[in-house]
Amino acid sequence: MTARGWLLFALMGVVWGVPYLLIKVAVDELSPSAVVFARCALGAALLLPFALRQPGLARTVRTHWKPMLAFAVIEIVGPWYTLTDAERHLSSSTAGLLIAGVPIVGVLLARFFGAAESLGTRRISGLALGLAGVGVLTVPHLTGGDAFSLAEVLVTVVGYATAPLIASRHLKDVPTLHLITPCLALAALVYAPAAVASRPATLPSPETLVALAALGVVCTAVAFVAFLELIKEAGPTRASVITYVNPAVAVAAGAVFLDEHLTPTVLAAFALILAGSVLATAAAPKPAPRRVPWSTRQTSRADGRVESP
Repeated sequence: MTARGWLLFALMGVVWGVPYLLIKVAVDELSPSAVVFARCALGAALLLPFALRQPGLARTVRTHWKPMLAFAVIEIVGPWYTLTDAERHLSSSTAGLLIAGVPIVGVLLARFFGAAESLGTRRISGLALGLAGVGVLTVPHLTGGDAFSLAEVLVTVVGYATAPLIASRHLKDVPTLHLITPCLALAALVYAPAAVASRPATLPSPETLVALAALGVVCTAVAFVAFLELIKEAGPTRASVITYVNPAVAVAAGAVFLDEHLTPTVLAAFALILAGSVLATAAAPKPAPRRVPWSTRQTSRADGRVESP
């Protein structure tokens, strides 16, 4: 990967590790619809002037509206709501760790997008380890109302794993701002009615307002531009590897700012999911070159004489 790719990777590893903390803060006072609306509306408003400066925005939407609609629904409209709603019951560190399963799901989904590769023993072992980590993390939450929240995070994981494949296959030539700005605007329109209906009677606390601002500016506008550039630079599978770093940031932020406990279960799940993701997305080893016998390497010339290379 190039130096630019590594810079984008480092930026995304941190920037998409903190939304779980910010979402947890915001949903204490606001509905999930309001949080998603504010995040998308602010991100779209910031990016729109820059998108309009690039010629051809309307033409891009007109000619690519189908894959753009699919990307918006699968990456933003669905997953951002389900993740935000789940964090009303789950800790930010638990949500961040479960999202670490995105590369594992991405490996499986890539086979349905024409990018099938032989899994091999190493990748199968990685998938098994990752699933074991998810099991360690989720089993204690399977009682009460947490089971539904876990299902919501699973929806988010599938969406996050699928959307980059769509972007890479159908939207690779679309300028980044022409893609993300209309998608954010659409998501904001979808959630505007619910956000208005569930608006609080009083102004949210300064902490909540700061969390919303950071979600919209840093974790949406800046992060999405960087992420789509990373997909173009490194490909969808390698770009999703940022989720190796995101859980560590999410767990650390939750422990420092929200006093979330780092239990042995959380640490064990983190180790299993991380190891599984690394193995599952590792490049397949190149087959060793076959040695060709000397007699086979010899070639016959047209005049009947034998010539050796």
